[in-house]
Amino acid sequence: MLLPVVPRLAQASSIVAVRTWPADEYTRITLEMDSELKAEHFTLENPHRMVVDIEGLTINSALNELVSKVQSNDPYIAAVRIGQNRPNVVRLVLDLKQPIAPQLFTLKPIGEYKYRLVVDLYPRVAPDPLMALQKAGDDDPLAEVLANLAQSQPNAPVPTVRGQEAPKITKRPSAPPVPEVHQRPGINRPILIALDPGHGGEDPGAIGPSGSKEKTVVLQIAQRLKRLIDAQPNMRAYLTRDGDFFVPLGVRVQKARRVKADLFISIHADAFVKPSARGSSVYALSQNGATSTAARWLANKENQADLMGGINISAQNKQVAQVLLDLSTAAQINDSVRVGSGILGEIGKINHLHKRQVERAGFAVLKAPDIPSILVETAFISNPNEEKLLNSPSHQDKLARAMLTGIQDYFNSGAALAQRS
Repeated sequence: MLLPVVPRLAQASSIVAVRTWPADEYTRITLEMDSELKAEHFTLENPHRMVVDIEGLTINSALNELVSKVQSNDPYIAAVRIGQNRPNVVRLVLDLKQPIAPQLFTLKPIGEYKYRLVVDLYPRVAPDPLMALQKAGDDDPLAEVLANLAQSQPNAPVPTVRGQEAPKITKRPSAPPVPEVHQRPGINRPILIALDPGHGGEDPGAIGPSGSKEKTVVLQIAQRLKRLIDAQPNMRAYLTRDGDFFVPLGVRVQKARRVKADLFISIHADAFVKPSARGSSVYALSQNGATSTAARWLANKENQADLMGGINISAQNKQVAQVLLDLSTAAQINDSVRVGSGILGEIGKINHLHKRQVERAGFAVLKAPDIPSILVETAFISNPNEEKLLNSPSHQDKLARAMLTGIQDYFNSGAALAQRS
């Protein structure tokens, strides 16, 4: 017996949430929806605008929240206007502060997220990490102070700082003494450490029982470590992200290589299904499989950051993709294990260790073939007690100082430095 087929009426999708992530490098807008939608976009000039037409959508209160979420200090967006352009089509008009090179793509559901429409607003001329680092050095008030002090004491024996003669820094009495790295002849700039705070933006990382986000605490620790490194007269740090925005794993590696870093440290806060798991760990890359099931599980979890944070696969630079395919050299891995062991030993003096030796697995973010690279899991944010420690400024400072001591011991032991151009 045949029944008549009645076509279903098309039901408009709805916006679940809207989020904005402004940053100097780029601004991201995310529209989270209960179904996948088609969108088209174009740009206009005089004045600069971007128009996004989304099919199968009607305006609701969640979408209207986007207007109020644009921040006044956003480098790219001045304002957002929303309208029902035609039946079943919503139009977004972004009033821009500067010309942009936009990317628009959709993401499948993952984790707690449903379908996402992502609008990334990049500057037409992408910022160069090396130029940004050089500019930061030129504007560094510490360098100017040291240079002035050197001019007032022309006969004093002093180390080199960015090509200038400068006296050693006298540390504050309250700070524990930290051994100084002795710079070898022939080096025309300080030792450079790339610090990589994990996750960011759309990717919060692990979330503690009290709601603490991994992306937040690891950025705070990285910023503390950067200040300590920059206070050394012959060392300098570079952050792969200095705010709450998402950086793909391959781009993190590319940034470190672009600035010719001598060492790459990715900073994280671990999580496990059982809240009793605790302690710090350090990981290096493995060419021949993981050293433990736990290391393999963690590497697989961390390597999913691109899916959670949202990466436009079609726009990925071929060079970045190739870096992730390259096998790192045995020498790089040996150096990574060596510096990792030193840092792990120093962290063990101020925190319980989850693993007492450097573990190894296939972490994508550690695949710079020419830079010793380690991943530090500072503690388990899923453990209530360690979550409190991770949010403690004093404990963050202890972690940063422990890592600094391990870094300095590594370079004092005769570590190879990156090639200088």
